[in-house]
Amino acid sequence: MKISFQQVSKRYRYDWIFKGVDYRFEEGRSYAITGPNGSGKSTLLKIICGHLTPSKGKVEFLKNEKKVAPEEVYSEVSYAAPYIELIEEFTLLEALDFHQKFKPFRQGLGTPEALDLLAFSKAANKEIRHFSSGMKQRLKLLLALCSDTPVLLLDEPTTNLDRQGMDWYRQLVDRFAAGRLTVVASNVDIDFDFCEERLDILQYK
Repeated sequence: MKISFQQVSKRYRYDWIFKGVDYRFEEGRSYAITGPNGSGKSTLLKIICGHLTPSKGKVEFLKNEKKVAPEEVYSEVSYAAPYIELIEEFTLLEALDFHQKFKPFRQGLGTPEALDLLAFSKAANKEIRHFSSGMKQRLKLLLALCSDTPVLLLDEPTTNLDRQGMDWYRQLVDRFAAGRLTVVASNVDIDFDFCEERLDILQYK
């Protein structure tokens, strides 16, 4: 999967969030989108996944050198962010099983393996609404990292994680991000210091 930005700009009402982004995201490489809070990192990430359309410019999605329609991009992308909601009435087991019905895990992974990775075995039948914020964030990250998609998008991935959770996140990245087009939006080094390329959103103000 490749994603090409051609003079991409986005505004809300009269305010330009960013302007004139020319960039190419290549398969198998990792990118960090950096900048202060409120600078437009999340907005850019949502355009990368096809959730938002640019106000100006063009975004092109290519898979095996063939164009992918923006409305079909969702099936190629896994996305984790603190603002993405989980279905809180589900138990952990139900959430894992439900997710795999529309976005299967990578080969060799299933619900038992996911439970082992989370180390939440005692919470398997617990409703997600009773999880701590850190447990919810770990679940969101696991669902994204373990899904069998060529594109992985992570927005402020260590939000609500303690030091142990941050180490756990990096272990999952080392294991499951390799070979994918990975984009991390954050201003916290531990979130993205493994990324090969940096895109500073402030360059496009």
